[in-house]
Amino acid sequence: MKSLIILIAGPVRSGTNGDERLIHENLARMEQTALAVYQQGHIPVIGEWLAFPLSAAAGSQKIGDEISEAFLYPVAHRLLTRCDAVLRLTGASNGADNDVRVANELGLAVYYSLEEIPVNIAG
Repeated sequence: MKSLIILIAGPVRSGTNGDERLIHENLARMEQTALAVYQQGHIPVIGEWLAFPLSAAAGSQKIGDEISEAFLYPVAHRLLTRCDAVLRLTGASNGADNDVRVANELGLAVYYSLEEIPVNIAG
C-alpha cells in the first residue's frame, strides 16, 4: 500500500469566540492527530498549515479577518484535490463539515477515527 495523503478536518475556530489562544489549542490537538496519522505510515496535512502563512503574507492581521477568510476554506478545498482521504475529527465545525462535503464530491475516503485508517507498514 502507498502512503495516503490525509487531510485532518476538525474544529479550529468553532467555539473559540475568536480567542487566538483557544484557536491554537485546537490546532495543537489537530497536530497531535496528524502525528498519529504519520506514525501509521501516511502523510497528514492540515489546511491551516498553508492558509495561515499565506493569509499573513497577504496582509492578514488576525485569524478571522477578511483577508484570512479569503484563504482559509479555498486553500483547504484546493488541497483536497491532491488528497486521498479526510479524517474528520469530532466537534462542531462548519469548515470541517464542508471539507467532508467536498471530499465526498471528489470521491475521497472519509474516516471518522484513527482506527478506520489502514496502517501502511511499508510507510
